[in-house]
Amino acid sequence: MDSIVKREPDDFVRTRSDRTPIYISSDDRNDGVDGGGDDDDDDDDSGCSDRSAGDGRCPRAAALGASARAPKRKKTRSLKEIDRDLALKKPRLDEEVVDFAVPVDFLAPLPPCSPVEAVDGDRTIQARAVRRQFWKAGDYEGESNRDVLASRDGTHFGMDRVRVHPKFLHSNATSHKWALGAFAELLDNAVDEVCNGATYVHIDLLENKRKNFIALVIEDNGGGMTPDKMRKCMSLGYSAKSKAANTIGQYGNGFKTSTMRLGADVIVFSRSGKLGGMSASQSIGMLSYTFLRATGKEDIIVPIVDYQKKGQEWSKIIRSSTEDWNRNFETILHWSPFENKEELLQQFNSLQNQGTRIMIYNLWEDDDGSLELNFDTDPHDIQIRGVNREEKKIKMAKQFPNLKHFLTYRHSLRSYASILYLRRPPDFRIILRGADVRHHSLVNDMMLSQKITYKPSNVADSVPNNSNMVASVTIGFVKDASYHIDVQGFNVYHKNRLIKPFWRVWNAAGSDGRGVIGVLEVNFIEPAHDKQDFERTIVLSKLEARLVVMQRNYWNTNCHHVGYAATQQSKKSVSSQMKGSNKIISPCSKFKQTVNQEEASTDLDESSEERSSDEASLANVDGQQTITCNSKIGSLGRASQTTVDSQFYSLMFLSIITYMLVRLKEENCDLRQRLKEKVGLDAMNLLHQLQVERERRKSLETKLKEGEEKIRDVDKEHTVLINMFVEERTRGEKEEDELREQLMAASSEIDRLLHMLRQLQDMKVLNRKVER
Repeated sequence: MDSIVKREPDDFVRTRSDRTPIYISSDDRNDGVDGGGDDDDDDDDSGCSDRSAGDGRCPRAAALGASARAPKRKKTRSLKEIDRDLALKKPRLDEEVVDFAVPVDFLAPLPPCSPVEAVDGDRTIQARAVRRQFWKAGDYEGESNRDVLASRDGTHFGMDRVRVHPKFLHSNATSHKWALGAFAELLDNAVDEVCNGATYVHIDLLENKRKNFIALVIEDNGGGMTPDKMRKCMSLGYSAKSKAANTIGQYGNGFKTSTMRLGADVIVFSRSGKLGGMSASQSIGMLSYTFLRATGKEDIIVPIVDYQKKGQEWSKIIRSSTEDWNRNFETILHWSPFENKEELLQQFNSLQNQGTRIMIYNLWEDDDGSLELNFDTDPHDIQIRGVNREEKKIKMAKQFPNLKHFLTYRHSLRSYASILYLRRPPDFRIILRGADVRHHSLVNDMMLSQKITYKPSNVADSVPNNSNMVASVTIGFVKDASYHIDVQGFNVYHKNRLIKPFWRVWNAAGSDGRGVIGVLEVNFIEPAHDKQDFERTIVLSKLEARLVVMQRNYWNTNCHHVGYAATQQSKKSVSSQMKGSNKIISPCSKFKQTVNQEEASTDLDESSEERSSDEASLANVDGQQTITCNSKIGSLGRASQTTVDSQFYSLMFLSIITYMLVRLKEENCDLRQRLKEKVGLDAMNLLHQLQVERERRKSLETKLKEGEEKIRDVDKEHTVLINMFVEERTRGEKEEDELREQLMAASSEIDRLLHMLRQLQDMKVLNRKVER
């Protein structure tokens, strides 16, 4: 039996025919603060926790019986009669069907009371608090005394229905092993709204130190979501973008996995403009793992409320009753980070006419109790802690700016977002904590780049539409490859979105392959659900094998340009070019022609042997080919029967000298060419450093100008204050002079009055004397 908190009978008779596997608790589908353990789809046939003292029947059964009988029914039907009638009665097609199934153990004695209490209208069970560590948050078993197989509303017209446990939210989010991959999903949703007028997406931090509250806010000004779209967004597998050509999202699962990977709870504010004659609307939806665990839910409950604009006011959209709407709103307010209704609704103020504002709170922590996301290192960036962050790479990124994205994209959202899209939509801004994220093309980090077109073959059966199965691969050395840092890999994009950054396909021994990077876009391979890898298919295997060949060939051909030793293949190519450009007749061929014209002698004299040895020692300068040639000369000379004329030896000696001079000239040209290339690389590095210094100088000049402007502003303020002070002082002096004049006038008047008083007193004295 279910452990149920007492509820009114009216709560047990609310049923609907439009049931879905995930319960969207809007005003017509709610279980927010009504004290129930399941969603209201389960309320129509659940057990009852109390029975009347007279007949032992359940109030819920009594309510169902009351709703089924006539208004003036006198006889009270028993529970068995109700159950029998419901089993035999066939539902009519034109009536709303009420699903009702009484569990087998319905009349069994009630189990001992479990510690249950009602708090703020929501039923709270004795459950462990939500773990703040993401990889441990899935330790959730729900209520142990509930039988899922015999749960309420377990069938639908005799068919079992799959239920989705709240633990699935955590299991589903574990597809994101990397936290920044979750941010990429949310950025994709904003970029897909470009077709609906989106011009920016802003990721920011909302912090209230007084309340000890930190939340992530992702906001865009796209088309927003209507009430129906909001419910599909909160559900699993609904995606209207799967058939669109230029959209990134396609599985209908990214919002749930990404938000639950970053935090335990998310609340969504969305406003949609007028569409198809419909008035503007706005909705609030909450997906809260904390709420589901704290209330002991065994299904995913999502409270949603909607508003409709009428004139200048926003009115409620009542889908079933006002009580249900209010219950959903109270649930959202109770489990949200806001204290009152006004503070909750103020979140719509930044959306203007349309847009979506996502707030993720109760962010996950690591094993040390610190937030998994690092907001303190850079005030304009969001970074992650842990194994993805290496201080050594951060220092190297400052030393080698061309390697910055390779060294920092694993822990810096700003670095990752700058290379996330191959082509940024025009006039679209990605704003991270108040500062724009500048788009960066990895092709600009290359030198000696080449473009290779790749088109897979023999994959018609594995890919249904292979008309656009062509990829343009740009491959080259990173500009700092001469420092021999182990940087390599291909950056593979799908529909303009980076799926595999710096994919290392060739794991050669030693230093082979270092410094070689590539960029390509393959739209004919499906990405995995987390969009951090591709599905392992035949097409992907063929692509990987081909990229290995490309990198190996490019390395063997160009590795000597960045200071690595030339391989045998590169040496052969250089020697073949030299042989093709300069055809030299060796002295061996000349000597063979001369000997064939002369008659051979039986033996050489001592002087001829000495000359041949001298010639052999001289020819050692040229290498093994000349030594072999002179050995042939000696053997032919000893086999000959005639004495070779001294003129022949002088001719041979001159030919050897000529051949040596030609070889020295070739080597000199080769050295000059290599010197030019080396100087060219140094010049490129110097130019790059010069460019960096110019940019640095520009930034310093900008800062200097800003400082000068601030100084001017301060001077202006200072001047204004001085003028105000002077005016005030002048006005004070003027008032002081006026008061002084008034004082003098008053003093003279007092003296005059005193004089008159004395005269009057003297007159009185004289009058008295006269009278006497």
